Amino acid sequence: MKTLLFLVLISVCWAEPHPGNSSLEHERIVHIQENGPRLLVVAEQAKIFSHRGGNVTLPCKFYHEHTSAAGSGTHRIRVKWTKLTYDYLKEVDVFVAMGHHRKSYGGYQGRVSLRESSENDASLVITDIRLEDYGRYKCEVIEGLEDDTAVVTLNLEGVVFPYSPRLGRYNLNFHEAQRACAEQDSVMASFDQLYDAWRSGLDWCNAGWLSDGSVQYPITKPREPCGGRNTVPGVRNYGFWDKEKSRYDVFCFTSNFNGRFYYLIHPTKLTYDEAVQACLKDGSQIAKVGQIFAAWKLLGYDRCDAGWLADGSVRYPISRPRKRCSPSEAAVRFVGFPDKKHKLYGVYCFRAYN
Repeated sequence: MKTLLFLVLISVCWAEPHPGNSSLEHERIVHIQENGPRLLVVAEQAKIFSHRGGNVTLPCKFYHEHTSAAGSGTHRIRVKWTKLTYDYLKEVDVFVAMGHHRKSYGGYQGRVSLRESSENDASLVITDIRLEDYGRYKCEVIEGLEDDTAVVTLNLEGVVFPYSPRLGRYNLNFHEAQRACAEQDSVMASFDQLYDAWRSGLDWCNAGWLSDGSVQYPITKPREPCGGRNTVPGVRNYGFWDKEKSRYDVFCFTSNFNGRFYYLIHPTKLTYDEAVQACLKDGSQIAKVGQIFAAWKLLGYDRCDAGWLADGSVRYPISRPRKRCSPSEAAVRFVGFPDKKHKLYGVYCFRAYN
């Protein structure tokens, strides 16, 4: 009886399609190899650091667990790179490759390619890095029915700064906050960027939008108006608010720039309109808030002269605290939004390199 049952099982396992059913297009035999090669995708580094305007390689290689070969040779390898979003349900397509076919998407077109230094190299090369390239990327390799993924984070060297418009604090909805950062040569900061800035000493009591739609603010010195004296330092979280109706400030992020930031030496102080024209006459443009923060944080720019910026604010960068020039801390000092037609100040200009 046992022998008969064994023979029946053998005949079932190796049964071929009956000739009478050959018209069924999708009928096929599936051979399962429980101990066969298993596809593994590996990122040699979980985090990669770069800067705006630079080039970077996000590492990704694939192997089979039980062989040293890159692929089995029976199926074409498909490599797909996507950028992960904050809600983890959506992904932004970046690059897809299969055989000789290549396709890049959106703002990545013309800037991404595979390194392909070996048969199993699926690393992604990104050129001319932009501020919005910051984030987490997924490398997915598919071969037949097998697939695996690895995640790499691209971090950018830069600076987070709080921003509010001329109208005063808490006047920006989420979309206006996005535009405000873009107008000042920056993007909305992520939570990770704000957290890193807090660890580096950023202390700001006004709540601001972040790129994931949350509203938060960093406190290093607990005090009564900012959550209370008895609270612990940290990044305070207001939660997620209506992007259309709710109004707060915003935290922006900027990185280095391809140009020259400088204080314009001029024989007289200037109104805002005169400052704009003075920079143009010098072959430049009036500098943006993101540019003064990048020059201060990344280049150590130090100047005790207050000057106009593009948004109509007046600021000055201090890297070496001293008497009469931010004696207590290194900072970009904010004078305010003076009357553009009657108040006289210097001006900070920016000249882009071609």
